[in-house]
Amino acid sequence: MKLIINACFVTLVAATICFWGCTNEDDGSPEDRNLPTISVLDLVISEGDIDQTIQLELNLSGDHQANAVVKFAGVSVTAVSPDDLEILTSGGQLVFAPGESKKFIQIKVIGDELREAKEVFQIKFYNPSNVKLSNDVVNITIEDDDNNTSGLVIPSGGYSTPTTYAGYNLAWADEFDGTTLNTAFWTYEAGAGGWGNNELQYYREDNTSIVDGHLVITAKKQNFGSSNYTSSRLVTKGKKAFKFGRIDIRAALPEGQGLWPALWMLGTNIDAVSWPSCGEIDIMELTGNLPNRVLGTVHYGANVAQHQYITNAKYLSGTDNFQDEFHVFSLNWVADKIEFLVDDVVFHTITPASLNGAQYPFNKTFFFVFNVAVGGTLPGNPDNTTPFPQNMIVDYVRVFQQ
Repeated sequence: MKLIINACFVTLVAATICFWGCTNEDDGSPEDRNLPTISVLDLVISEGDIDQTIQLELNLSGDHQANAVVKFAGVSVTAVSPDDLEILTSGGQLVFAPGESKKFIQIKVIGDELREAKEVFQIKFYNPSNVKLSNDVVNITIEDDDNNTSGLVIPSGGYSTPTTYAGYNLAWADEFDGTTLNTAFWTYEAGAGGWGNNELQYYREDNTSIVDGHLVITAKKQNFGSSNYTSSRLVTKGKKAFKFGRIDIRAALPEGQGLWPALWMLGTNIDAVSWPSCGEIDIMELTGNLPNRVLGTVHYGANVAQHQYITNAKYLSGTDNFQDEFHVFSLNWVADKIEFLVDDVVFHTITPASLNGAQYPFNKTFFFVFNVAVGGTLPGNPDNTTPFPQNMIVDYVRVFQQ
């Protein structure tokens, strides 16, 4: 009798388990009755250079006499909010009133000119009320269309300098061999106006690329903020600074009225004493209307009112210019003396005597600044003859010290 009872109990329990396991649980979905249906398609969009607002369209088909409601939320996959995009439609819920057949979710796509992989973001739909969903997840794919280097031609020839010098050690170099700028060495400076030079560009990180072992700074005719042009300015301030040595920078330069590329240095005490008291050493600057000329310049003075500068020019011969091939812009920099060189030829020398009694600020540490300005006090503004985009291409920067 005991065995029979246990067997019956097991049978009863099994039946109970089967009853509960076979019963349809309420998962929050509407009953499968004659409900209208919301459908929405995946989107593939181009990122663009500036922010843009797109609309994800939801269509409702079928009759509905009551409000049809669905909730939604963004889900990051490889695109991240708010860095890559942002959902502008607030509330996380859409309500189709009787008779309404379309709704939109507004999404801001963040534009930039960084070269990136394809990115994906999802919109998840849930808790539908008085409506069915044809699909509860929509994929939004952002295709990268950034290419600072479209049409870029990197010169195959030109002057080069050795990787060693007798009596010197290599103190620091950037050969730009990675895929992105080395931010252990460089910082992007952003902003408009050129900090006192009446320049027209807005400096952005997006205008810098690393291409086949070269740093490329691209100046574009492009509206950003209140500016009509964009470019980049990089500094080693707080990261790499030097006092004396042999400096070599191999570069090919842009051309065109209003272009102003520069490879230069500022004293590390600039925040304490301001410019020009900190000193400025322009290893190379060029105005694009004279593509066969570069300038070597120093700036100095106790304050802006007493600002002075000394400059000299180096011209290439014949029809040669600084765009067609690489040239090396160098300093031989020792105590109380700076020599400016192009392709190992000295064309300008500065000593304390050159300053006619003014304080000589060049016997201390300086950091690098690389930039391409557009417009300003030195080159004037671009005109309709100026081609854009324009690139400054830097192959390497090397610092040798004894």
